[in-house]
Amino acid sequence: MRQRARGRLTLAFVKASPEAQLRLLELADLDTELSRLGHRRRTQPEIAELAALNERAAKVRDAITIADTNLSDLDRELSRAERDVDQVRVRIDRDNERLTAGQVSNARELESLQSEVASLRRRQSDLEEGVLELMEKREAAQALRDGAAAEAETVAADTAAVTARSDVGVADIVAQTEKANAARATVVADIPADLLALYDKIRATSGLGAAALRRGQCGGCREMLSTVELNEIRAAAPDEVVRHEECRRILVRTADSGL
Repeated sequence: MRQRARGRLTLAFVKASPEAQLRLLELADLDTELSRLGHRRRTQPEIAELAALNERAAKVRDAITIADTNLSDLDRELSRAERDVDQVRVRIDRDNERLTAGQVSNARELESLQSEVASLRRRQSDLEEGVLELMEKREAAQALRDGAAAEAETVAADTAAVTARSDVGVADIVAQTEKANAARATVVADIPADLLALYDKIRATSGLGAAALRRGQCGGCREMLSTVELNEIRAAAPDEVVRHEECRRILVRTADSGL
């Protein structure tokens, strides 16, 4: 869009009634509100809370997996150890039956059998101690697993609570956004297409497409205009669209512009 520059002001080759230009200020306010709502949605405190909870949940899942693997390994070891104890006990019982029944008459064989029984009893004692150690390890592993499961329930409850709170906040933001968009559509309908196109182009690069001139100050960059600049604006026709060279925004004249 061609423009002609005068001092630090620019008169765009777009003309619009003062009323249409004033509507730009309403549009700018609505766009600022929409930007604020978008930022509020993107920076909800619940987003960070949920991210932290998801991290906790992942760690808890890992802890449960490790605990389950450990319990499975211990169960296998415990079953094997208990089988070994049972096998030794069966051999002791069998040898004792032979001794009690008097089936061994040879002194050397009797001594050998008694020695075997004594050895098996020591073996049984050692194996039973191993079983007890494994049972203690399994009990500790189960406690860790139970603790991780309890933590998982806590995280799930916290996540549900934060999600519910987030949903309420999002619903409020969505409602306000819809209201602002509806108001924006109404305002846009009263703005000429070429003026709206200029406004949108400026807004895309500056964030704010139009600002009010009040008491000699640009509402966009907050800079006070010089006497020369104010005189240039006074000389411009009411339908001339003025842009401030400092911030490039459309400068809308108001009742208290100080002209």
